[in-house]
Amino acid sequence: MLFAIPQVLTPEEIADILTVLESAEFIDGKLTAGWHAKLVKNNQQLISKTPQADSLKRQVKKALNDHPLVQSGIRPKSIHTLLFSRYDTGMSYGRHTDNALMGGMRSDVSFTLFLNEPDEYEGGELVIESADAEQGYKLPAGNVIAYPSTSLHRVNPVTSGMRLVAVGWIQSYIRDPQHREILFDLEVTRRSLFAQSGKTNEFDLLSKSVANLTRMWSE
Repeated sequence: MLFAIPQVLTPEEIADILTVLESAEFIDGKLTAGWHAKLVKNNQQLISKTPQADSLKRQVKKALNDHPLVQSGIRPKSIHTLLFSRYDTGMSYGRHTDNALMGGMRSDVSFTLFLNEPDEYEGGELVIESADAEQGYKLPAGNVIAYPSTSLHRVNPVTSGMRLVAVGWIQSYIRDPQHREILFDLEVTRRSLFAQSGKTNEFDLLSKSVANLTRMWSE
């Protein structure tokens, strides 16, 4: 399941992050790429092992964990391997699939958090492929696109300006993406029913099913 998550970070939080990144040191993104991804990866990344990077990672992870759409749609067990990436003019990241395991954690869901506005750079779309089509994404600052880590995807060349994003991966309690989608649909229905009619017998039965399916499918 692929979906956009609005307002993960506020404009004030984005401004604070951009202030930190403006004076931070970036390195060649190839240093964190797999042997085949190095052939197509052309960007820069914030040096990870610094107090600045650790603070930014904690802020983003907390914002994601606190977002109700992340909890209901992804059910995160661990948000891991968070990277802050910069694409200057001419940079891109060619077609690739993310590694299955990162730091001992499984990558079930990949996400991109956009840190600057789409009118601040040309090109730089995140393009995600499906079986018979592909779709490009450039979301407002503070918004996230989350998608299955199994997907082929790329970042188109930035033709002017600079693209700033945070990218990361999530291991879900619910490994199977079809199971996650079923639970998400049931959760949306359950909340809608409660908003319309309160705590009814039907609501209780749906809640029972959500809890039991989660118990059955969780790892």
